[in-house]
Amino acid sequence: MEACRSRLKQRLRSMRGLRIDRTAQTVIAGHAFVQNLRRGHYEIATETPARQGVAAAFTELATAI
Repeated sequence: MEACRSRLKQRLRSMRGLRIDRTAQTVIAGHAFVQNLRRGHYEIATETPARQGVAAAFTELATAI
């Protein structure tokens, strides 16, 4: 769990904080989504090799939206 949070902290540190709560919610939700996607919690881009899974999932999501 700490390893996941350290990446988020590193990202936020470079931005020197978030000025709006909504922005923080968006960053946190996006981070959680990508982590869950990498762990295979979604049935999206399942036939793609693991290294290309996140990119393929975002392509598939962009098509759906």
